[in-house]
Amino acid sequence: MKRREEVDKYRDLPDDDLHIEAARLKESLFRLNFKLALGEVDAIKKMRREKKSLARIRTLVREREIQASK
Repeated sequence: MKRREEVDKYRDLPDDDLHIEAARLKESLFRLNFKLALGEVDAIKKMRREKKSLARIRTLVREREIQASK
């Protein structure tokens, strides 16, 4: 999925779904750390992609919090 499509998909989600998606990504990153320790090469690429997705979600959540406080 292209970055722009991913951001647009996350922008359309309500806050609760964003928090659920963030929790899912955290769990996935936890599991990928074990795969990385076992030496699976494809875990590195997936880890990078999921870290960036998690950062995008956290950014959107923070933007919404700032908007709500204004």
